[in-house]
Amino acid sequence: MLIAGAGFDPRSTAVVERLTAVGASVRAILFQENRPKPAQELMDRATSNAGSLATAVTNHIVVPIEIFGTDGAVVGGRNVASSLGREKFEDITDVVVDASALSVGTSFPIIRYLVERIERGKGPSNLHVFVAHDPTLDAAIQSVPSDAPGYVHGFKGGSTLDGSAAAAKLWLPQLAAGRRGALGRLHEFVGPHDTCPILPFPASDPRLGDKLAEEFLTEMESGWSVDTRNIVYADEADPLDLYRTILRLDDLRKPVFREVGGSLLVLSPLGSKVMALGALMAALERDLPVAYLESISYDLDGSVPLTSSTPNLVHIWLEGDVYTQPRPVLHREGTSAS
Repeated sequence: MLIAGAGFDPRSTAVVERLTAVGASVRAILFQENRPKPAQELMDRATSNAGSLATAVTNHIVVPIEIFGTDGAVVGGRNVASSLGREKFEDITDVVVDASALSVGTSFPIIRYLVERIERGKGPSNLHVFVAHDPTLDAAIQSVPSDAPGYVHGFKGGSTLDGSAAAAKLWLPQLAAGRRGALGRLHEFVGPHDTCPILPFPASDPRLGDKLAEEFLTEMESGWSVDTRNIVYADEADPLDLYRTILRLDDLRKPVFREVGGSLLVLSPLGSKVMALGALMAALERDLPVAYLESISYDLDGSVPLTSSTPNLVHIWLEGDVYTQPRPVLHREGTSAS
């Protein structure tokens, strides 16, 4: 089973083309994220991509997902999880989630739902997550954030528990170009005691970290009071790098704050989809809250090609036959994981 987004993103067809090229028997669930008043050009791109996906996988269904309710509340994550709850997985050996054209607000709940099914022994046997890595394209897609920050569906962690009220909050926002307003509102929403912004390094653009640090200089110096020693660097192309870093920070803080209310890490993955995948893995393993500001619309430069010609596919085999059962945690200091 392939679960993917049938949207305007040029990477929408990258994974399905490779699955069908090797002759795999594929059934597809294609989610269309619906937002208010989308631009006509983006609608045209989405229609073209949906047609290509439907042609590649004849056994498919297209499921429209309303991201916002009639009252403006963010309901996309709840809607997508409810839709999956009506599907049958008994005859499925592998589920492939292609997060390339899905937002964090839908891809995170999809993956959490499947992980929890597997933990309850209800299948599928294997869960794969793919992302077509293209930092240039990530930067070209500019989102228009809504005014309602909140936690991603299924990722409130311990943020709403009374026992966590006195916990020392550490906010880990992933910095991204053009997202100052969104991250400012998220900071107000989280109300952290400390902030460790995440910058990409190494990155395809060697100066990207410097550019982002310059763009967010006012926030880091004044609004967030960030000590330069607390900046987190993570490999832009390797989700396991950020995953291990988040778990290491969590391990270091727990004994320090144990006697004074505990420690709570809050993640905010924006920008690079690959780095967001690393945050997802850490959030799943430690049940960390994910604070997010859903996009009400998107802008995309018209010069961006309709499809991505040479995407760099990043694959995480999240659960399945390659692991001993039950699968041990992936965090292993000083060792590699796949």
